[in-house]
Amino acid sequence: MKRDIAAFVARCDTCNRIKARKARLAGLLKPLDIPMWKWEKITMDFIIRLPRTPKGNDSIWIIVNRLTKLAHFIPVKATHNAPRLAELYVQNVLRLHGVPISIVSDRGPQFTARFWKSLHEAMGTKVDYSTTYHPQTDGQPERVNQLLEDLLRACVLTYGPNREDGLPFAKFSYNNGYQAGVAIPGFVWSSVRERQFFGPAMFEEAVENVAKIRENLIIAQSRQKSYADKRRRELAFEAREFVYLKVSPLRGTKRFHTRGKLAPRYVGPYRIKKKIGELAYELELPSTRPLRKCLRLPDTQISPEAVDLQDNLEYLGYPVQIVDRAEKGTRRIRIPVCKVLWSNHSEREATWEKESELRKKYPHLFENE
Repeated sequence: MKRDIAAFVARCDTCNRIKARKARLAGLLKPLDIPMWKWEKITMDFIIRLPRTPKGNDSIWIIVNRLTKLAHFIPVKATHNAPRLAELYVQNVLRLHGVPISIVSDRGPQFTARFWKSLHEAMGTKVDYSTTYHPQTDGQPERVNQLLEDLLRACVLTYGPNREDGLPFAKFSYNNGYQAGVAIPGFVWSSVRERQFFGPAMFEEAVENVAKIRENLIIAQSRQKSYADKRRRELAFEAREFVYLKVSPLRGTKRFHTRGKLAPRYVGPYRIKKKIGELAYELELPSTRPLRKCLRLPDTQISPEAVDLQDNLEYLGYPVQIVDRAEKGTRRIRIPVCKVLWSNHSEREATWEKESELRKKYPHLFENE
């Protein structure tokens, strides 16, 4: 009987949509590919909400070379728009290192601006964004942010509010420090364009250094993957299978000072159309949110068109009709409430709402009175 109950709960549609995950994270760690040459692939991020300097800068733009771990620290203002950031990018990176193949960043408003995208599209640079549920993609600049903040705290003791005077020394200290993955501190190489000036010996030395660093990065990457996979579990889906989609539900109305707290964690199930990558799938309702495998197809399904899914993968429910009415409150105060049937939910999931709030937000429910 115990086995039968466990099997029934594991396949229960209601349990799969409302229960929180207690297992290890699904999906093994998939590291990014190691670059073949320096400044070929870079990452970037911002440190914001810093004390304003005499020059008016309150942020620092961090650009890191993924192969050599060398970095540029550029003081900026939080109000800088995409054209101004593009100008600084040309002055500090493009002028010195050329056009990179790809840039990894988060989805900050500076990096998702239309001008920023069109600029790199014109230069042939691929812009890769990390997602909410895969923050490790942007882990390299986050780690550099921690180191730079520690260096800035030390500089504040000496330079006070003029921390920009200590920023070049912080850059020198970081770029000449020992990197465990690179294992070659404070190196300077010649580029391919400098081959004729320095001669083939200098170029061959640079190629050997790149080979050593790539080998060290592969070792460090495999070690980090083995540590991370201990807390993960391998989970894969196939085409035509049904899965549940995790969302952040918003009811659009308060339920006794609670907004969406008791809403289901998952919706679906939905059919997988095809597998895009090792950790990405295309559903009949396209999404990249975390999925939960459907073990038993329920009798009733929600069609993808029935869920009004927003760009941020949140869906907004709306009341369909009032099922019942009652009064609640204390001895002196009576509060009229209504039992509301919501869209995309069954009658068993109807909730009690304040009548006063329903009249304000959904007056059409009371037109026939």
